[in-house]
Amino acid sequence: MDDAVAPEVRALLDKGGPLTIELHELLLEVFPDAVLTADSENIGYGTTTGYKGLKFTVAPFTGYVRLGIAGGASLPDPAKLMQGTGKVHRHIKIRSVEELAAPALRDLLVAALR
Repeated sequence: MDDAVAPEVRALLDKGGPLTIELHELLLEVFPDAVLTADSENIGYGTTTGYKGLKFTVAPFTGYVRLGIAGGASLPDPAKLMQGTGKVHRHIKIRSVEELAAPALRDLLVAALR
């Protein structure tokens, strides 16, 4: 993991542990130019520091990591990975490193960046 990560981001990655770190690395793999922001609960991955550029969020919880997908409600999700009923955003609860290797997840991430 990059040592140049901001302290706020590092704190959330450390709080979430290995699963959060693996998800972070996957997101940077598919979105290498992501601008990272963080508050007390979420890491944001976007094209800018503002909400308009937001693409993904990562929030560690006990037993899982929530991956938020901005605009997810309009994306195809044939594997039915996403949850939520919002008009715009959706999320996925990642519970294992094995789930991160699913081709359907990577396809969804790439689609969200288009």
